[in-house]
Amino acid sequence: MTNKSSSLFFALAMLTGSAGSAAGADDPFKDTDCTKATVQIELDYCANRDFEAADKRLNVLYRTLFDRSDPKRRERLKAAERKWIVYRDRDCTEETAGSTGGSIAPMEYSVCLTEKTKARIRELERQRK
Repeated sequence: MTNKSSSLFFALAMLTGSAGSAAGADDPFKDTDCTKATVQIELDYCANRDFEAADKRLNVLYRTLFDRSDPKRRERLKAAERKWIVYRDRDCTEETAGSTGGSIAPMEYSVCLTEKTKARIRELERQRK
């Protein structure tokens, strides 16, 4: 989890009095229908949940590629992924700079992370073939 997304989760946990995981039993938003979310904190939560799902999918795909690779390719893949994460986080910080400090900022940042993560999934899926 990135610093901003972990900060978002911490803020949501503090606001709701929940320190459990986003999918945990203590999650006050677990029954939120994200297709009907209208309050900003719900929108923030749903955007972060979408990012976490995409990030999990990316990690599974990365691990599959890594495990099927020879040692030299593993090193290249690891280096590329580390650089990509830095790029993604910095680019999303820049893309959402206009909303920094505003109530919409966590949602915009999570949406950016999700879009970039889904694009990375498509890139790695092409490499898998």
